[in-house]
Parts: sequence; C-alpha cells; structure tokens
Amino acid sequence: MKKLTAITTLALVLGFGHNALAQNLGGGFQGPGLPAMNVSEALKTSDDTPVKLVGRIEKSLGDEKYLFKDATGTIKVEIDDDDWRGLTVTPNDEVVIEGEVDKDMFRDAEIDVNTISLKKAQ
Repeated sequence: MKKLTAITTLALVLGFGHNALAQNLGGGFQGPGLPAMNVSEALKTSDDTPVKLVGRIEKSLGDEKYLFKDATGTIKVEIDDDDWRGLTVTPNDEVVIEGEVDKDMFRDAEIDVNTISLKKAQ
C-alpha cells in the first residue's frame, strides 16, 4: 500500500511539474497575422469573418458588451470577462481587438472578441 501511495504521489508531482513547465515556456507563432481593418469594412464582411480592429472602447453597454469606435464608425463588441486577462483600459486608451464578426438577421453585427491588447506605440 505504501508503494502505491508513493507512486501515486510521484506521478502527481511529475504531472503538475510538467504542466507548470509547459505553461511557462510560452511560445507560439511569430509572424504575420490578420491585417487590421476598420469598423466600416468589418460591417461589410460576412458572419464568422476573422477581424482585427484598432480603436477605442467608448463605453460599457452591460453584460460583457461594449461600444467600440474608430475613425470610420462604431460597432458593438462582446468581450468575455476572462478575455481581458487583467488588462484595464479607459476610453482614452487605443486598443487592438481580434475576433470574429457575429451577424444575425434580427440584430446589428457585433464582434465576438477573442483577444484585446493595448496598441503598441509606433
């Protein structure tokens, strides 16, 4: 019985250690991604089209919905609480959002946001 407990403990420690190591390695693709488009262009695309928008979040509309604005117009965006990843922004901050267009024939187009980040200074 002691051997079984020791083996189980060792397996758990090694499993958690491997998981922590894998999370710390980061990594992923580095190279060109989606080209940025503007709100006007995004409104003309079809449902589920991947988009990248640069602009500002003007205000909260409640229930994880926000009004996003760039020089060409405004669009409602949905940003799930976990997609913020600790980021805090104000209407003065320029952000980059990536997600998909969500169109439904009974409501206006929205962007279902997957990632949000502050725009890097040029």
